[in-house]
Amino acid sequence: MTGRVVAAALAAGIAVAALHGAASHARAASAVVRPNVVVLMTDDQTVESLRLMPHVKRLLADKGVTFDNSFVSYSLCCPSRSTYLTGQYAHNHRVWGNAAPSGGYYKLDSTNTLSVWLQRAGYETIHLGKYLNGYGTRNPTEIPPGWSQWYGSVDPSTYRYFDYTLNENGGLVTYDDSLPANYQTDVYAQKAVDLIDDLATGPRPFFLSLAFVAPHSGAPADPGDPVGQPTPSPAPRHRDAFANEPLPMPPSFNEADVSDKPAAIRKLPLLRPGKIRAIRENYQQRLESLLAVDEGVGQIVDELSAVGKLESTYVIFTSDNGFFHGEHRVPAGKILLYEPSVRVPLIIRGPTIPHGQHRSEFVANVDLAPTIVDVTSAQPERVMDGQSLIPFARDRLLHSGRDILLETPSYAAVRAPNWLYAEHVTGERELYNLARDRDELDNLQRNRGYGPIKANLAMRLARVRACAGHTCRRGAELWLRSRADQRPRTQSCRTARVRVVIGSASPWRIGDAAFYLDGHLLERDHRLPFAVLVPKRLVKPGGSLFEAVVTLRDSRHQTLIHRIVGCRL
Repeated sequence: MTGRVVAAALAAGIAVAALHGAASHARAASAVVRPNVVVLMTDDQTVESLRLMPHVKRLLADKGVTFDNSFVSYSLCCPSRSTYLTGQYAHNHRVWGNAAPSGGYYKLDSTNTLSVWLQRAGYETIHLGKYLNGYGTRNPTEIPPGWSQWYGSVDPSTYRYFDYTLNENGGLVTYDDSLPANYQTDVYAQKAVDLIDDLATGPRPFFLSLAFVAPHSGAPADPGDPVGQPTPSPAPRHRDAFANEPLPMPPSFNEADVSDKPAAIRKLPLLRPGKIRAIRENYQQRLESLLAVDEGVGQIVDELSAVGKLESTYVIFTSDNGFFHGEHRVPAGKILLYEPSVRVPLIIRGPTIPHGQHRSEFVANVDLAPTIVDVTSAQPERVMDGQSLIPFARDRLLHSGRDILLETPSYAAVRAPNWLYAEHVTGERELYNLARDRDELDNLQRNRGYGPIKANLAMRLARVRACAGHTCRRGAELWLRSRADQRPRTQSCRTARVRVVIGSASPWRIGDAAFYLDGHLLERDHRLPFAVLVPKRLVKPGGSLFEAVVTLRDSRHQTLIHRIVGCRL
């Protein structure tokens, strides 16, 4: 008997039934008590800075899952936050900047966003803090569609840590600098605590989106601020807390030879000692500004626990983009495609999430909305480009095999586990082997020896830069084939074995495969035909989960899944 098991319609490489099963588990868990969702978003935070946030570690990372390869597709405030609200890449939601005419708050269709879908699904939806750049410049009392309660910061006051204005459900309230308690991060945290206390007794589940401005630069200027280098304003109690903290200097810091980089980088001068001191001061103040955020996270999680809502709440901690501190001679900022800019923190804890674990699956901010839609059973009215992260959080072996798109008006790039390939509108190209060059020092695009991988990445980039919906999630074309191992007809089901083979339209692109049954390694195979014999005696009476984790020669990982029940695969 022979058979062929098709995984994820031969596209994404993950069995649809398995993914739906994991999602159904999340929904079943919420059938009795629909889960709440709290999103905590910082502004311009690097992954490196998480090491100095003990409450985030203890209450979120140690109680949830950390995604170690989390990216933003467009490393800039408004496009990134529009992706969070839509689950779409910028080429689909069409917000291409922070200001009109190509971007800003008024560019996004706010009638069709995550908050609208959740409100229609019966959720109390609350926004607190920064929203989209330019919000409030036309009508400061406007409340965007979909929000049941609104406490949005009004531009241009958003980036002031004191003397900022909030639109509080249609009324404007200004928090001046007369009281230390008016420090913006502290006000946001206290409002979140008060809201949770009120929502705990309400009849509906809630979605709370809290957007801190820290560690973004902002007013007021503090004594000792470096000249010509914008910095945040840490809470008065935290000033100089990291005055002795050294500035990280990876190999890319003040990169000596940028002759292989695009012209925009080549024209940057080497950083002189005075500028390096300013970068260090900015770095220290950014860390100091995050201490109030960390305290706020502790207060919010403690309040969820105090009102009995913590175990029924998903908490997502992330940032809208990363930030440069002198890497590749860039003294400050983001937007560029290099790691400090596009890599961001992402931690999820919640009712169906394991504790204290890490995941290597490549994920992006396009996945935030699909994840929230998954756990709340809301119905999106956009075709989302991302995928729910709940199955990946629950299963350490799960990998999608998809590429991550990085895009701005000036470049498009594809990010794979070991490779970064970019095409600029200037005609310039970049290619980095991140397995050997994690700091992106050696641009290989002119090296003929890398021609085949460059051509392959260019083909994949052409597809993903125009993708929509499921085509953005597509991995390699792989499938599973099975047949009964030949044994005497008198053998019993429990003594039988099934031979499972990985099928591919391009089998030479498979590097190796690891086969698992219920999470336990059966065998590794490093050569064609990439097969394993599954003893049926190992199959649980109620069925077992079979997973083949495939490593492609282009460095992607992709999981094929099927359920083995009885004597059939």
